[in-house]
Amino acid sequence: MIEKKLLDMLVCPEDRSPLSEADEGTLKRLNEAIAAGQVENRGGQPVEEAVVAGLVREDGTVLYPIIDGIPVLLADESISLEQIDG
Repeated sequence: MIEKKLLDMLVCPEDRSPLSEADEGTLKRLNEAIAAGQVENRGGQPVEEAVVAGLVREDGTVLYPIIDGIPVLLADESISLEQIDG
């Protein structure tokens, strides 16, 4: 979990929109798709590790993983949520 003060300062590096913590339902669907080998990051690499936490862009289309408590705000490491909603 990210402190609210920090979360309020974080924005999407691509469009500068606000980010919010991913809810349990999103993480569950994402991890099921990862386990089935159906998820790539936006850099084109397969995502093989379950996502424990993440930040979702305001429009709900992109998730930035949080690894060891650190948000990874790199476009190529982000995950398009359209892969699990489509």
